[in-house]
Amino acid sequence: MERAIIPKGRFAPSPSGRIHLGNILCCLLAWLSARQSGGRIVLRVEDLDTARCPRRYALQMEEDLRWLGLNWDEGPGSGGADGPYYQSERTARYQAALDHLADRGLVYPCFCTRAELHAASAPHREDGQVVYAGTCRRLTAAEAAERAGTRAPALRLRVPEEEIAFTDGHMGVCRENLARDCGDFLLRRSDGMFAYQLAVVVDDAAMGVTQVVRGADLLSSTPRQLLLYRLLELPAPEFIHFPLLLAADGRRLSKRNADAGLDSLQGRLTAAEILGKLAYLAGFNSSAEPKTAEMLLEDFSWDSVPREDLRIPEGLF
Repeated sequence: MERAIIPKGRFAPSPSGRIHLGNILCCLLAWLSARQSGGRIVLRVEDLDTARCPRRYALQMEEDLRWLGLNWDEGPGSGGADGPYYQSERTARYQAALDHLADRGLVYPCFCTRAELHAASAPHREDGQVVYAGTCRRLTAAEAAERAGTRAPALRLRVPEEEIAFTDGHMGVCRENLARDCGDFLLRRSDGMFAYQLAVVVDDAAMGVTQVVRGADLLSSTPRQLLLYRLLELPAPEFIHFPLLLAADGRRLSKRNADAGLDSLQGRLTAAEILGKLAYLAGFNSSAEPKTAEMLLEDFSWDSVPREDLRIPEGLF
């Protein structure tokens, strides 16, 4: 008799400052989606860039999530069999995956500078990302060795000329031709830091994550990650992307938006007031009345969440 797979969601922030309303909405949706299906939640700290994400920010984030009532089953402070739960402590796993891809001839060194990548003539996607032209893919082994003598290379994955399609749990059918719309993408930067695309695939698979809930700004990352799941022979999770939370003037929220940061909100609102207002914006709270995460479980439905960006009305928070 086959053992049932326990649904498992995750919240995986990069703590480079105090969390804001967009981070809180992401965690709330991931928490509700997993809990409603009887699943577990993993908290993973994506702190590969330790200069931007010092440990004090992660500790503050964990304290903030507890204050909000968004608890987790596995992660910092809760333990679990699949730790460590800080990416900065998991680099040996990423290197093993990179070696596996390199052994298959799928990785090559790239010596392009940031200025060269962002040159005016370089093709860009609608989201502003550069479509890599494959400049260094054509280097011979001798040419690559010569350049490596003066500049440490980044490492890129050779992507196939094929369309990758998937059905997002909220946004519907999405498709992308990686060779045309993305190009060979980074697996490791020239400074030795592993890229997000590789690290997140390795970690979600190793931690048994079955459902990834995240903002629509990461929707375009999914085809790249699905390719990596396939090449590494790892099971891919279900992906559910939700609309971005915008300030009243249409700006994307960031940690520079002091008015949307938890440090500002905490002095004026309770945790239930913050969650109730976010759930109202996201369509599954009939009014902005205060509600705890547990109370929101009863009314939560992805069918109620819009697919367009959510703009915060003036005065709501």
